[in-house]
Amino acid sequence: MHFITGGAFNGKSKWVCKQYGITKSNGIWISAYRGSAIPNSLERTHENGVIVFEGIEYWVKDWLEYGEKDALQRWQNILQDWQLWEKSHPLRKVILIGTDITKGIVPISAEERTWRDVTGRVFQATAKTSSQMDLIWYGISQKIK
Repeated sequence: MHFITGGAFNGKSKWVCKQYGITKSNGIWISAYRGSAIPNSLERTHENGVIVFEGIEYWVKDWLEYGEKDALQRWQNILQDWQLWEKSHPLRKVILIGTDITKGIVPISAEERTWRDVTGRVFQATAKTSSQMDLIWYGISQKIK
């Protein structure tokens, strides 16, 4: 798994396309920014190749209606499933893109603070699980892992 994070509109998607030689139209690109849901199974989605999941923070926000613990557990389960899928064939690669919403001014509303906090925990779990991690700011990558 490869986790890419950074600020909003800082070139994360463009960097992924260039890095992997893909476009949003010639690969499997599942985007919360465009309203896509996470599929129940990757086996039916794509046999081999690269799958990009973009907008992790928005899926987290949706799941918070079930509570913080449920959202975190759901993400852990998904990471495990994707890791197994990826490891089952050498041509498979899962790429995860999430905008870092954990910096800056702390939100006033409790819901927004919870979203920010849980997203931070989800990103920590993602960084730990991923074999690669890059931080993208202003289109420039910094390899973290």
